[in-house]
Amino acid sequence: MGVLDSLVSGWFEMGPGDAVRAQALRALRLDALRARDALQLAAALEWAGAPVTGSLVTFDGRLAIAAAREGFSVIGLDG
Repeated sequence: MGVLDSLVSGWFEMGPGDAVRAQALRALRLDALRARDALQLAAALEWAGAPVTGSLVTFDGRLAIAAAREGFSVIGLDG
């Protein structure tokens, strides 16, 4: 079993439904994000619930700032 195979059982995949799209549009209005980053943040927000708990992994500076602003603990840029 490869590394990816062992990780598959531990992740949750979220599709771009109406709630995720609405969150992405909100993120695009509030932050200087690319569409793909807004969708990633939106999916994370839907997954996390309110209040936001959890971590978001990214090496993109703009996404890191937006995620931290939403309440995520950001992993990536500084370790």
